[in-house]
Amino acid sequence: MKTVLIVDDVQTDRELAAKVVRAAGHQVEFANDGADGIARAKTVKPALILLDVVMPGMDGFAACRQLKKDPETSGIPVVLLTTKGTEADKFWGQKQGADDHVAKPYTADSLGTVLRRFLG
Repeated sequence: MKTVLIVDDVQTDRELAAKVVRAAGHQVEFANDGADGIARAKTVKPALILLDVVMPGMDGFAACRQLKKDPETSGIPVVLLTTKGTEADKFWGQKQGADDHVAKPYTADSLGTVLRRFLG
């Protein structure tokens, strides 16, 4: 069982993702915004981070950039889980260091595929 950190400011979105992660047999930790996500990543050391983009304060793009620049968290895969699903958004996410991108709304199967890819 591995730990997945879900960073999203919307509780309903956190719980939807958590349901899929738990069904795949993994543990879940939560953060409510980008800054909290970075802090939690350093303490929890998750195997994967599911990161929303549109959040108050520090958005997911900025959080991803910081996570990937910090040697303490740079090796943790980051998947953007967001409504920002255009090709330009995906490209920008990759430039920030994101390892993958899943557009909301997503299916349990599509998120499950991503979980298997990064967590085995």
